[in-house]
This record gives sequence, structure tokens and C-alpha cells, in this order.
Amino acid sequence: MFDREKVLAFCNSFSKENTLMATLEIEFIDAGPDFLKAQMPVTPKVHQPMGLLHGGATVALAESVGSAASLMFIDIEEREVRGIEISANHVKAKRSGIVYGTARIIHKGGTIHLWEIRVTDENDSLISLCKLTNMVLPRKR
Repeated sequence: MFDREKVLAFCNSFSKENTLMATLEIEFIDAGPDFLKAQMPVTPKVHQPMGLLHGGATVALAESVGSAASLMFIDIEEREVRGIEISANHVKAKRSGIVYGTARIIHKGGTIHLWEIRVTDENDSLISLCKLTNMVLPRKR
């Protein structure tokens, strides 16, 4: 049975220190059997020189949430996940506030997971649409 609180606690625990997720202040905030959602504040820390949300920060949010989402479908004692391709279409600028990345599974194979990650703002307006391919590998001991 799916345990939302356990998934969120796990995702937030591995993102706490010395990670890009910690630097960008990404926090996992919601989960379901086929999705994972995280938020990231839009502050000057994630701006490009023109004062807008940097596309790279947006992609970092998307890859973080999509990669973590794949962990919901594997035995993490035996398998691990690697992002192997990501694409992003940035459709709206953002200067401040919060953006949310919601990853939803498109394909769940034994070795490949394909995710759509919608990055939206507080009004649920689309900021970026991303697609992430993860490879599932045996854990190296």
C-alpha cells in the first residue's frame, strides 16, 4: 500500500545537506501512487542575469523530482536510478514566488522510466514542461 508520508520523509531526508536540492531549497511536498511533487522558491539565488528564473534551475527541479519519483517504483536496496536524458520547454517567465514540479509517470519499464514534469507557479500556470528518462540499474556494492 502506498504511504505518502513515508515517501515524502524519505525524499526530503536524502536532499538535506550538501546537495543541489538543498542549495536550491527544493522540498518534496506531495506524492501519490503515480506522481511526486516538489517546490522551489524563486529568489535571486536561482535567477539568470535578467532577474528571471534560470532555465537551468528549473531543469534541476524537474530532474530532482523525476529522479526521486523513480525511487518509488524500485527496491532501493537492489536498484538505483540515473537520469539519462532531459528536455525542457520554458513557456513563461517567473521573477519571484514559488514554482512546483510535478512528475507523472509516462512509462514504467524494468530498466527505463519516462516522466513528464510540469513546472507551474502558485496559480497553476505552466512555467516549463519537461520530459525525463531514467535508467534503472543494479546497485553497485
